[in-house]
Amino acid sequence: MDLSRRAIVAAGVAGLSGLGAAPIAWAADQPFFARTGLPIGLQLYTLADQAQADLGGTLKAVAAIGFKSIELAGYAGRTPAQLRAAMDAVGLSTPSAHVQVQARGGESSLDGDLSRLADEAHVLGVRMIVMPIFYTPERFDLKPKAGEAFGQVLGRVGGAMTADDWKFNADFLNAKGAALKALGLKLAYHNHNAEFSPLAAQAGGKPGARNGYEILLANTDPAAVSFEMDAGWVAAAGQDPFALLKAHPGRFVAMHVKDIKASTKPNFVFVQDPTEVGSGKIDWPRLLPAAHAAGVRDFFVEQEPPFAHSRLESVGISFDYLSKLRA
Repeated sequence: MDLSRRAIVAAGVAGLSGLGAAPIAWAADQPFFARTGLPIGLQLYTLADQAQADLGGTLKAVAAIGFKSIELAGYAGRTPAQLRAAMDAVGLSTPSAHVQVQARGGESSLDGDLSRLADEAHVLGVRMIVMPIFYTPERFDLKPKAGEAFGQVLGRVGGAMTADDWKFNADFLNAKGAALKALGLKLAYHNHNAEFSPLAAQAGGKPGARNGYEILLANTDPAAVSFEMDAGWVAAAGQDPFALLKAHPGRFVAMHVKDIKASTKPNFVFVQDPTEVGSGKIDWPRLLPAAHAAGVRDFFVEQEPPFAHSRLESVGISFDYLSKLRA
């Protein structure tokens, strides 16, 4: 709580004490997720290989840790009906799903049949579709160079994208967001750190947006497009998640609760030193209430490799920290 809220609470307690009232367990003194009534979710990407191999066992373990919701990143080789049955069996819901941007592998995509995608989302109980990465212009070669991981390929491509490329992405989001809204779904965009790569001066020497993320925020329709902040990737880019929330109230509706070590050097090429939530540099007691005040209602734990523990142990550590966090 800030000082003004503390003063209000103190005044209320004093007034009630004067009336002989019994002590009250104020909601603000409860852990953040308990007092907001929001579930702690998990982005299933963190356990992708396990879910692919043993979906039922993985979801059972996730529910046993205490998670109440998951965010999908693909269908783990199952049909939407099979996924829904597996989630229902252990009491998990999936309000949100990352969907590939460009079609591959037979799964639905944002540049494909949106009616099919909407039907699948409704089977799953999904209410928000998330675009997990920017649309890659066709002129770029996505073949890795020697010693280059695929994330670094995307970072290299993102750094080479122009203002027009980012405006194309904004237009793409607007069109897909409007179409999905008509089908009863919301659309959000999820960031990495390539979006924050500095742009060169605009044509004619006129100042423009500093990076692609600013273009996405400025050129998308708030009625059709929201944003899912990946706090770990924002921090890995050397950006301030608090400043983003403050500058764009109401635009962020979901958050990836991802932590990074202080050893992470600011970059725009998909590099970070990951760790469990609460073990890194992000000020979660401050950030979670700020995100909630700005409109975020879905929080999903996510962690990038490499892991110091087994993946299930790591998400359990993060859950334990968040379930007790007073903020």
